[in-house]
Amino acid sequence: MYLKSFIFAPMESAKRTKYIVITGAASGIGREFARNYAQNGYDLVLIDKNALMLSETAEHLRDAYKVEAHELTKDLSLRDSAQEIYNYTIENSLQIYGLINNAGFGLFGKFSETNLTTELTMVDLHVTTPITLTKLFLPQMLERNEGEIMNVSSLAGFQPGPMMSVYYSTKAFLISFTEAIAREHKESNVNISVLCPGVTKTNFKQTVCNNSEAKINSLDSSPQKVVEYGIKSLRKGKVVVVPTVMCKFLSLLPRFLPRNTARNVVYKIQMKNRGN
Repeated sequence: MYLKSFIFAPMESAKRTKYIVITGAASGIGREFARNYAQNGYDLVLIDKNALMLSETAEHLRDAYKVEAHELTKDLSLRDSAQEIYNYTIENSLQIYGLINNAGFGLFGKFSETNLTTELTMVDLHVTTPITLTKLFLPQMLERNEGEIMNVSSLAGFQPGPMMSVYYSTKAFLISFTEAIAREHKESNVNISVLCPGVTKTNFKQTVCNNSEAKINSLDSSPQKVVEYGIKSLRKGKVVVVPTVMCKFLSLLPRFLPRNTARNVVYKIQMKNRGN
């Protein structure tokens, strides 16, 4: 009963002058972040590559919650995209209170056989763009001494990931990067966290499963529960946020296993889920 009230208790209302920048906002966890913030009175700057889904999301949030929802259709794997987003907020005098770096995708296969261009795109999307957006927006948050940044990583970031080597590596980077900058700015009132969910019921899972036939249903969690837990933990000052008891256990397990055992276990699970 306590857990239920902890997860679903509403956040305090926000002042309407505060904006939240959310990447990958058109679906899945990103859309749920947008809905959650809108429900609590925050205005939004929503970014996604899918213009149609982004427009539908923004229109729904405006109608349902009477908030402002700016739409920016961007390919966030492009190096100039982060600067363009920042410039837009400056040109429109938007005070950015929060940043949610969420956009991402997965790719399955042996590194020697997967597409290099796709993997470099992944690195830019998962690593370069979050670094750049954080570099651009963090100073103004520190100047006001308020704000929040959440990078969306994954349970994958806690161990090596054979058959998804670049994806796992980028998620590990996000955890390390977030922990470092959170400590650097611990004395400020800017909260910085990394969210590490397992598999969620989103388009991301569908995409990876279509590519790899992988199905890890035992770790499924709804975007709503993941986001609500994530925001609450962020505001409590928790840096590494892992939803659900099972995911917490799995995030700790690699610490107690020899590294060769950990990577062998992941490899076997990946190959089994693929049907090999």
